[in-house]
Amino acid sequence: MSQTKSQKRAVVLASGGLDSTTALAIARSEGFECYSISFDYGQRMRAELVAAERAAKALGSVEHKVITLDLGAIGGSALTDTSIDVPETQTQGVPITYVPARNTVFLSIALGWAEVLEADDIFIGVNAVDYSGYPDCRPDYIAAYESMANLATRAGTEGHRLRIRTPLIDLSKAEIVKRGVALGVDYGLTVSCYQADDDGRACGVCDSCRLRRFGFEAAGVDDPTRYR
Repeated sequence: MSQTKSQKRAVVLASGGLDSTTALAIARSEGFECYSISFDYGQRMRAELVAAERAAKALGSVEHKVITLDLGAIGGSALTDTSIDVPETQTQGVPITYVPARNTVFLSIALGWAEVLEADDIFIGVNAVDYSGYPDCRPDYIAAYESMANLATRAGTEGHRLRIRTPLIDLSKAEIVKRGVALGVDYGLTVSCYQADDDGRACGVCDSCRLRRFGFEAAGVDDPTRYR
């Protein structure tokens, strides 16, 4: 599955939210053929899978793949265990909405698909400025994962340097919104809420809703989020 320089491919992790959709738009703007991947991992907000598919289609993904996992089997997060309430006020430290090992698992599956596609770039919309305190969104984690990926894969050992691309990692939420708007992203297609209903309407009070609303307000952009 060889590719020319003009046909460079990227795998993009797509959650259906604001950040991952912006990362997909950035990958496309850099000339990549984008292959987006989402995960049905037992999360309580099912609407994000529909949003991810919508965004992938709107932004011209060559293929959109949904991988089924069961992170709910190990629990430990309000996003996968409905007996744990999603916090509706800001908390300190790593919040209960952190899903143990989620980005490591997701990146590993994306890495496998990238090898099959002969894609050297994997885009993930992690952010270390306006974010919820997740340890697997930090630059040092991404650098360590990229190093591991190049040691653990045939592509890496054969001289195809694999890159974990994090175009949003140093941006504020407002800067992310502005970047996406400049690239023509329709944020009305996206769902960010940790406890959105099946129709994709947001609660307006969880940490993800708070950060999203702050981003639109600080950017001076109308918020298209539909609230319950």
